[in-house]
This record gives sequence, structure tokens and C-alpha cells, in this order.
Amino acid sequence: MPAGELPKADAVVTRTAGVAVGALAADCAPVLFADAEARVVAAAHAGWRGAVAGIIESTLTAMESIGAERRRIRAAIGPCIGQRSYEVGTEFEAELLSLDPANERHFSRFPLREKPHFDLAGYVASRLAQAGITAVDVADVCTYESESLFSYRRAQHRSEGDYGRQISAIVVT
Repeated sequence: MPAGELPKADAVVTRTAGVAVGALAADCAPVLFADAEARVVAAAHAGWRGAVAGIIESTLTAMESIGAERRRIRAAIGPCIGQRSYEVGTEFEAELLSLDPANERHFSRFPLREKPHFDLAGYVASRLAQAGITAVDVADVCTYESESLFSYRRAQHRSEGDYGRQISAIVVT
């Protein structure tokens, strides 16, 4: 990487005290991780593509490489778009079902709506569980429905500008 150029990543891990790491999100799921005993923390941006591609597992592996132990890691999934507001196409549903038929549990069809709706927080939580993380807190806040949080999807539906993000951050003290 050229000098002065910042890396582009969907996750960052540290064990340096006083350095906050964070993830920006507008509807995707920010995920914070901590192994308090090893004093290792991480933040990841987990949209559906990143979650499918393994951002959760890669973050955990990076944490382990600097001393964390998976059995001690706790995770928190921050505000993201809720299932009721996250309408997706049938091709999206088919893609996730082709990867694992058990992914069906993350899709619902609400009355009077034809298209499936995806449970992003539930999917991310299931990836964490599959990776061996047993302590997971999930924020019960939908970015689309909350007027106090920015939602890219809501802004697009209202023909508003792309003017915001939330940051979820964690620090070793």
C-alpha cells in the first residue's frame, strides 16, 4: 500500500489500549467484539454480502491471531435494518438458500407483500453462533423505522440525500 494511503476494510481489530475501533453503518449490521481477558476488541461492518463472504469468521480469526480466545469473545450487533423493512428480491433469497437451505429461517413474507423480507440481525447472529460465539447481544432497533437513526434505504425511498451513518465503536481501556 502506498505511503499515506489508508486501508479499506470491513473490520478492524486491536489490543492497543486507548485506541477506539468502529464500524460505520446506515442499514447494515455493525458488530462489536470483545475478549476482556485478552484485552482484544474488534468492530466489523456486516452487510449481507460481507456476512455471506465471512467477515464474522475473518474478524474472529484476526482476534485469535493477537491473543483472543473464541470461547471468551462476546459480540454485540448494533442497530440495523429490521426484517419488516428489509424487502429483498427472490433472487437474493434463492442465492442464500442455495448456500444453505437452513437460511430459510431468515426470510419471511408478510401479509399483502409478495417479496421476501430478510432478517439481517438474525442472520449475523446465526453466523456468530456457528462460529462458536455464545454471548451475543442484539440491539432491537430498526434503522429504517427509527427517525433518530439514518437509514440509507429510507432516504432512497423518500428521495432524500445520502447524508448520514451511525458509528458503533469499542475501545480497550
